[in-house]
Amino acid sequence: MTVASVTVVNHPLVQHKLTLMRCKETSTSKFRTLLTEIGSFLGYEALRDLPLENIEINTPVCKTMAPTIAGKKLCLISILRAGDGLLPAMLDLVPSARIGQVGLQRDEETLQPVKFFFKVPPQIDKRLVVVLDPMLATGGSAIAAIDELKKAGANNLRFVCLLAAPEGIAALQEAHPDLPIITASIDEKLNENGYIIPGLGDAGDRLFGTKD
Repeated sequence: MTVASVTVVNHPLVQHKLTLMRCKETSTSKFRTLLTEIGSFLGYEALRDLPLENIEINTPVCKTMAPTIAGKKLCLISILRAGDGLLPAMLDLVPSARIGQVGLQRDEETLQPVKFFFKVPPQIDKRLVVVLDPMLATGGSAIAAIDELKKAGANNLRFVCLLAAPEGIAALQEAHPDLPIITASIDEKLNENGYIIPGLGDAGDRLFGTKD
């Protein structure tokens, strides 16, 4: 079985901005700005192999054949709620992208993710689907989201996250070995509560300012 790649975007600017995001003193507004800035680098890497086709255009001096993105508009899927933090950067890169959302919450008895919202663009089977979630911790939410997207017909997917734990990468690769993963950092491990170490805390709470 061939396992898809894990790409770590280790550009010095990404690593510098990520350090600022890890600091607990960083404000909510600054956290959002930094996530958008890093998201642009992640998006650049995730979309580096988009298919192209040549079309004829008129420049100010002549006609020429020039490359443009081919195929259906790509689809960005946010895993609610923290995935929404990566959308602005991705939309800056591809304003015409279609957007979908997958909402998951943990069942307190089984501790498994349960779908509460699912809305994706039509003809998802003909689109490149980029799944967004800042944190890949245990992998449970990512696996559940990809499961639902594949049930809906998606067959060309990749996963973009800010941080990943080795445990989450292993779980996601076992469940979906065809899924490329793009991240800014592979951190050390998960703690006993399932948080990434050293991590940056709860990305959703820090992004939306819902925890002191």
